[in-house]
Amino acid sequence: MEQSAGDTAMNDGPPAEERAAPRFTLLIRSAKLIAPEGQFLCVIRDVSATGVSLRGFHPLPDGDPLLLELQTGDRLAIARVWSRGLDTGYRFAAPVEVGNVIAETGEYPKRPLRLDLDLPLHLQWGGERIEADLVNLSQQGARIVCDHFLALGQPLWLMSDRLPEIEAKVRWRDGERYGLAFDTTFNLRELALLAARLQCPRLLSAPV
Repeated sequence: MEQSAGDTAMNDGPPAEERAAPRFTLLIRSAKLIAPEGQFLCVIRDVSATGVSLRGFHPLPDGDPLLLELQTGDRLAIARVWSRGLDTGYRFAAPVEVGNVIAETGEYPKRPLRLDLDLPLHLQWGGERIEADLVNLSQQGARIVCDHFLALGQPLWLMSDRLPEIEAKVRWRDGERYGLAFDTTFNLRELALLAARLQCPRLLSAPV
């Protein structure tokens, strides 16, 4: 994360005052960038009390506001400072406790990242085919809204021209809300690219 103080904010690295805070390099900490164009998966590369470096699976979107959501559900307001290929540096709106970011401790337990989406689709099993709405998506499962009764443990397929065909089972229900567990899970890269394709396809063709 190197850049002279006179370089522009979108070029090679953070200004000199950003480098004054001790930085801690992380092996892998997956996180979610919440931008005006949607929610996107990324990996935290290093972090200090004043800023963070993220690596995307595609160029990360810009905009205002920007929030970084950790696996604990904690959300941190950030502002973009520099960008270089798939790596982007941000300044925190307020200093953070670096130890909590590294240890992934927060008010709530760590959990898989979920991407909030709004996508109509069909559920199919046997000779049945019904309409539903996808509410959120993770590597292991999804939440949907459906006015058709679904039994716990029921196997089905999620069908949409914007998704791969996904085989799943019903794990929980709450009124018209259902939680599904996928038979075959996404890896982080697969889910990140799918999220970009659903929300902001131009990111997949942006130069790196």
